[in-house]
Amino acid sequence: MSRICAITGKRPVKGGRIIRKGLTKKSGGIGTSLVKNTKRRFKPNVQRIRVKLPSGQVKRMWVSVKAIKAGKVSKA
Repeated sequence: MSRICAITGKRPVKGGRIIRKGLTKKSGGIGTSLVKNTKRRFKPNVQRIRVKLPSGQVKRMWVSVKAIKAGKVSKA
């Protein structure tokens, strides 16, 4: 399954989960140090729904929930 929205073009993006330890200088400590930086992918919330196209045709598409809530698609 390709997690790409047919309307907005949202797709998975790369990122990282950064873990730090120590008390920040702002809070009275000596500063934080980086412990681990784990690579990960952030996946969009895409649902497979039946969409009614402007031509009147009904088609199944992968659409992001953000596009559905915004009313960019009309459900069939």
